[in-house]
Amino acid sequence: MVINQPATNIKLTNVSLVRYRRGGKRFEIACYKNKVREWRAGIEKDLDEVVQIENVFLNVSKGQVAPNEDLNKAFGTTNVSEILIEILKKGELQVGDKERSHELTNLWREIATQLAQSCVEPTSQKPYTVGMIEKAMKEAHYSVKTGKSAKSQSLDVLKLLQAKNTIPIQRARMRVRVTLSPKDGKRLKDKLLALFEHIEDEDYSDEWELIGTIEPGSLRQINTLIEEDAKGHGSVETLSFAAVDNDEDDDWH
Repeated sequence: MVINQPATNIKLTNVSLVRYRRGGKRFEIACYKNKVREWRAGIEKDLDEVVQIENVFLNVSKGQVAPNEDLNKAFGTTNVSEILIEILKKGELQVGDKERSHELTNLWREIATQLAQSCVEPTSQKPYTVGMIEKAMKEAHYSVKTGKSAKSQSLDVLKLLQAKNTIPIQRARMRVRVTLSPKDGKRLKDKLLALFEHIEDEDYSDEWELIGTIEPGSLRQINTLIEEDAKGHGSVETLSFAAVDNDEDDDWH
């Protein structure tokens, strides 16, 4: 079986390969760059915009098309469209060394940025710069994982830096005061307490008041509770914030 264009005309620099092992054989399909991720995310719906050559290969670079016998044995069908979709869903997306390096560099920086924005030095309660976090990541020999989000990996890095004591670091905290009517306070108390890490004071008088520390990410949830569940009849006030504006020139020493 011969493909429509010679293998020498396939510009691999413009092709993304998706590989899938099934029935003891490795199958490949040739796709347009970036379109596989868009298709998997549900952004791109048109298969023609994703698949560059509507065929299933044993080796794209050599132009070796998979025989119908191999397709039928591995997938139980010779319907190329059905097989293409299965490979797109379950296959492993291959990227070139340059592209992979660029992706890893961006992910590395994003992880460090997230930590710089959400963590502080425990004693001074000052934030670390992105550069200082990157240096600590290198010293801790952290390896970026392309299959995990930056947010998920930032938590892994934080645990690693703390375990190895590479630098003293902890997540930043906000000290806030929540004020509601006694009725709303009683009704929403359990939901609000779940968003606090530490409670300093709780007071029932003319109003219900709660003072304590939270992670910065909980502030939005508290605001949402007040706006939606208390119909805006309440307030949340930031009393102090552990982190200050990030400054690349800041020096701890």
